[in-house]
This record gives sequence, structure tokens and C-alpha cells, in this order.
Amino acid sequence: MGFQITGDPAADKVLDDSAFALLAGMMLDQQYPMEHAFRGPAKVLDRLGTVEPEAIAAADPEEFAAMASTPPAIHRFPGSMAARLQELARIVEDTYGGDASRLWTEAADGKDLLKRVMALPGFGKQKAQIFVALLAKQLGVRPEGWEAVVGDYALEGHRSVADVVDAESLQKVRDFKKAAKAKKATTTATTTTATNAPGADGGTAPTAG
Repeated sequence: MGFQITGDPAADKVLDDSAFALLAGMMLDQQYPMEHAFRGPAKVLDRLGTVEPEAIAAADPEEFAAMASTPPAIHRFPGSMAARLQELARIVEDTYGGDASRLWTEAADGKDLLKRVMALPGFGKQKAQIFVALLAKQLGVRPEGWEAVVGDYALEGHRSVADVVDAESLQKVRDFKKAAKAKKATTTATTTTATNAPGADGGTAPTAG
């Protein structure tokens, strides 16, 4: 069974067939619905004819950005993401000989894998943890210590794209993210209120007089 992230079998097959496409989809998963982000590589394939990092890196930046921006665009911020995608392609080409799978097949352990992913453009720690969890849960790539470096993303449940295997699980991940966002907003509002309360700076609250 291959990936079932995008809701589009053809787009999912692109992820199955290309390690770089999978990596690119994860990179695009930012401020954009995850299923649409992971359809991005299929759009590149349709328009450029390939998702090979060598070709993407060598493409004219203006032409590539225009291609990425053509409706339906690869992202809500197609210009900046096109530039980032080309940067990612150059790094994979220069560092891993154009074979994105070497990123994980040659990692010494989970800690090394996380470090390698975090070195890529567009991958902060959280996104890198999710990608390592995705590799482990859906591709069986489980270097020693992977659970420790990804934290809660290693657990069973529906926390991230690593747990998406069909339409039902996609909805559960959406619900989890929505609840987490609401909880964070409530916590932030409570903290702000407490900080702005009289006497919150450690002094004495003003009294009527």
C-alpha cells in the first residue's frame, strides 16, 4: 500500500515513486492544507516533466516561479516556495548526488537523521521530527533512536501527516491540529491577561484612594 495523503491517487503515486517528491511535499507543508502541499510535486511533474532535483535546480528561476504560480499553484505563496524548492533541489543534488533517499539510508541513527533533515531549507525542528516519523511509520525507515528524537510524533494517534493513511485519518489529523491551535490560542490569551493584570509585574496593585 502506497501513500494516501493527497486524496488524489496520481499525486500519491508521485510520492511513492520519488524520494525527492516526498521530501518536497513535506517542505511545502507550511501554512497550507497538507493534502494540497503534497500535491505540489505532482504539479511540478505535470509542468516540468520531471521531479528530478537536477532538473529542478537547473531550471531558470523566473520560469520556474511562473510555472509554480500557474493555477492551480503549488502553494499559497508560490514564488517564495518555488525558490525554496530549487534551493532544496540544489542541496540534494550537491550533497546526496541527486538521490534524496540517501538522506535517510545513510543516516547513522535517529539523531543523525533528524540533524540531516533540519539542515534542509524550510525544515525547522518540528517539521523535521514529523518527517522522520513519516519515514518510520509509512516507509519502515527506523534508525536506532528515532522514537526519542521525534517525541510524541512516534506515538499512535493522529497528530501529523505521518499518521495519514486514508481520508478518515486525514480528517482526524485536521481535527487534532484544530484542537491544538485552539488550545494554544486560549493559553496565549490567558497568559496575556495575567501579564497585563494590575500587580502582575510583582508590584502592588493600585488601590482607590
